[in-house]
Amino acid sequence: MRVLGIDYGARRIGLALSDATATLASPWRLVDRPASDPATLALLVREIEQLIAHDDGLEAVVVGWPRRLDGSPTHQTPQVETLAHALEQRVTVPVVLQDERLSSHEAEARLALRERDWRKRKVKLDAAAAAIVLQDYLDHRRTG
Repeated sequence: MRVLGIDYGARRIGLALSDATATLASPWRLVDRPASDPATLALLVREIEQLIAHDDGLEAVVVGWPRRLDGSPTHQTPQVETLAHALEQRVTVPVVLQDERLSSHEAEARLALRERDWRKRKVKLDAAAAAIVLQDYLDHRRTG
């Protein structure tokens, strides 16, 4: 079964999916974030429900949890925690918060190796960051 990764940004939401064996994460989609939190929640619930209904199914949702390097919350941490809690109430699979420290920096560095145009990199950044957070979750789950 697959696992969905979410990088919840101010303007865009990056989505990543694992392979069917939940071993390898890949960037999947980038969606523009709706103007309101209820619309954002409804959009994500629809995406998750479609994945659950898909042949490969969905076993969990991993939401990137923003933290500073020292582990303290960022200005976006409460929004992400609220979103994760709301998702837990609306979907039938577990919702897990996963530390996302430096995931955007790592995604930017990886994309810079393949794409010189910063405008094209910026569009791909949130989905790439979601894949990094999801891969970190998958790796930690496998190694215990």
